[in-house]
Amino acid sequence: MAGIPYTNRGGPVSIERGCVNVETELSWCECLYQAKAGELILYGRALGLSHSEAEDVLQETFVALLHRAQPPTQPEHYCVRSFRNRALNCRRNLWRRVARELESRRWFERSPDETPYERTAMRCLAELPVEQREVIVLKIWHEYTFEELGELLELSPNTVAGRYRYGLQKIRARLKGATYERMESLGETVAFLEAAAPVGEA
Repeated sequence: MAGIPYTNRGGPVSIERGCVNVETELSWCECLYQAKAGELILYGRALGLSHSEAEDVLQETFVALLHRAQPPTQPEHYCVRSFRNRALNCRRNLWRRVARELESRRWFERSPDETPYERTAMRCLAELPVEQREVIVLKIWHEYTFEELGELLELSPNTVAGRYRYGLQKIRARLKGATYERMESLGETVAFLEAAAPVGEA
């Protein structure tokens, strides 16, 4: 990975390939970071954090993982749960909330490859109630089942499925017409609108 800031007793160390003697012990964390970092930033935005706040929480999460003597039994689920707990704590901070409101309409920074339709879909997602967009992000990008979501959020699978269904309905309603007709031309970012699993599936 590009380098997760990590502090040990000897001082700050940037963890990159070849610069740490215990690389083999850290490889699981590197792989996890490479697989989940982008999805966790999106999840942080879905929970109401600014982009910079989500990055801070991501860093805190992986620093904590690096301090573990052994990998968790389910690394990805543990990572998401840990990130969520830290993100919710971040949201409770009054001063952070003020800064977050100033960025309430921003999600990812614009990229040269972004299409107008991708931006529209992400804007629709950002406008959903936080409980609906949280479920959509975890279901689509993190590939959680409704049962797993229920366990993570301490809700029944039916409640989670309802939030997912209503959220997608709102997005689809806002994308009706020419924009929605051209959704098949988009990449993975919004492909879920055409291929999302039916609510009845786990």
